[in-house]
Amino acid sequence: MNEPTGKPRALNGIRILDLTRVWAGPLGTRILGDLGAEVIKIEHLTARGMGMDFDMTQQVTHLMKGWKPGRLPHPIVRSGMFPNGDPGEHPWNRQGLFNKMNRNKLGLTLDLAKPAGVRVFKALVKMSHAVIENYSPRVMKNLGIDYPVLKDLNPAIVFVSMPGFGTTGPYRDYVSYGPILEGASGLASLSGYPGAGPRKFGVAYADPIGGLNAAFAILLGVWHARSSGEGQFIDLSQCEALTCTIGEAVLGFQLTDEAPVQMGNRHPWMAPHGCYRCKGDDRWVTIAVSSDTQWEKLCEVMGNPSWARDDRFTGQLGRWKHQEELDSLIEKWTLEHDHQQIMERLQSAGVAAGAVLDSAEILQDPHLAERGFFVTITQPEAGTHPYPGLPIRLSKDPALTWRPCPCLGEHNEYVLGELLGMSAEEIAELQKEGVIGNRPPPM
Repeated sequence: MNEPTGKPRALNGIRILDLTRVWAGPLGTRILGDLGAEVIKIEHLTARGMGMDFDMTQQVTHLMKGWKPGRLPHPIVRSGMFPNGDPGEHPWNRQGLFNKMNRNKLGLTLDLAKPAGVRVFKALVKMSHAVIENYSPRVMKNLGIDYPVLKDLNPAIVFVSMPGFGTTGPYRDYVSYGPILEGASGLASLSGYPGAGPRKFGVAYADPIGGLNAAFAILLGVWHARSSGEGQFIDLSQCEALTCTIGEAVLGFQLTDEAPVQMGNRHPWMAPHGCYRCKGDDRWVTIAVSSDTQWEKLCEVMGNPSWARDDRFTGQLGRWKHQEELDSLIEKWTLEHDHQQIMERLQSAGVAAGAVLDSAEILQDPHLAERGFFVTITQPEAGTHPYPGLPIRLSKDPALTWRPCPCLGEHNEYVLGELLGMSAEEIAELQKEGVIGNRPPPM
């Protein structure tokens, strides 16, 4: 199959070999693929090749909504849930997270534990600009394709390694996922309510932070290689990337010798500042008041209730000291109104406020619809669904192209035949040896 072609894009001409898995790495390469880079997603045919052992995949399988005995011929080899809870006949092509994170990429299966697979990978390195992986630091060296080896093949290659804790130090081989890194980075210590202990985020926040840093790291490395002719090894610690987001907390401890306390939805100096229940089932609105003028505007929208003139709420400091009483009074008002209407009325008055939207509301949000944020993509196995687009708009590259996530091994013939010039017989031999393929082998 030939690579789909389109108009020139911002990152046309950049080829990236993507060995990453799960969320952080795939997000970084997806952003670059959205902007026109040629990203070759290299996968192993089996679950183990994705870093998921048999026991884990069996547990996930049984938890899947709509799972039916006998429907999965092989452990799940790509992470994420299925459309309508149905794994289908080819579940490895239907997982939601994988389809979301790997659009605008070419799909190549390759067993890097076999000499023939390593030879193919090395041939691709010679004609590529960057390689990125998020394995444990020992994996690439054990496979015989770490940076010193790849540098000899292509001195201009950029090699990005993004394990949880980086490639050096006593934690280099520690197993990590997003929630683990939230704790190790210090972020979790700031999340939670006073006296209730730390709370993990609703999503694995470390992953998107790591992914954004990965996209930047690749672009920086390729820019340097193009200007100097020299590639380089980039050590990206996902834990350190997350610690960078709490710099003010680290600095605050250095200055005061006191660790920041958990504040829930409150703010060090704004008041009122919180998330308030609204009319309806599980409906909320956030409100943040940063000045006396905004407080007066909030009071006007609330109908200037008599309690707003209480001396306790005079001035920013007074309101901050009496937040518990203030929040209770404000919530009595918000409970009588729709969260979207409160947001619109307060924003019109110049008060920062935002309705807390659930996933259904986000998909129907008129603002996102007008901006064209969600894009509809049809994937042959997963079907047609809306996906988040890009949050950036380039005036010189306004018409983005959205190619669906490749099916397993979908572009084997294109990559091996057209890019590497291999014959049909050579490609067939690789498939016979189990180096490539388009479905997991039977258990």
